[in-house]
Amino acid sequence: MRVSDMMAAPAVCVAPRTPMEEVARRMAEHGVGCVLVVENGTLRGIVTDRDLALRGLGGGLAPTTPVQEAMTARVVAVDADDDVKAAYQAFRRTGVRRLPVLHAGRVVGVLTVDDLFLDVFGRLGDLLGPLSSSVLREPPGPASRPENPRVP
Repeated sequence: MRVSDMMAAPAVCVAPRTPMEEVARRMAEHGVGCVLVVENGTLRGIVTDRDLALRGLGGGLAPTTPVQEAMTARVVAVDADDDVKAAYQAFRRTGVRRLPVLHAGRVVGVLTVDDLFLDVFGRLGDLLGPLSSSVLREPPGPASRPENPRVP
């Protein structure tokens, strides 16, 4: 499966000079936990709700401060055509919870750890569905076990 099959698109993007209060407003509007900072089509950074809380307002910055002051500039990204295993590896290697997704160097979406969880749980449900149905069809009563005498 490819990253593009699981990512959320389009990504919510802002310019580096966007005030933090506007970034927070956009996060709330779109129901997202991160915004990508893009300038002239190039990914410059990522800012999360946690960044705004800790580096931004918690760090003493005014709400009108440009988001570039609170963003993470060293961004780990994956390509839309990458196998999802590459994303798993990036998440494990870096400890981040969100990865910008690029195609030909341009932002096309965001992949989150939650996206991967939803996929895993969906697959697990698909696998366990028939199994749980067969268990529910079993008649109630003690489980039958083959005799297994002890050998001294």
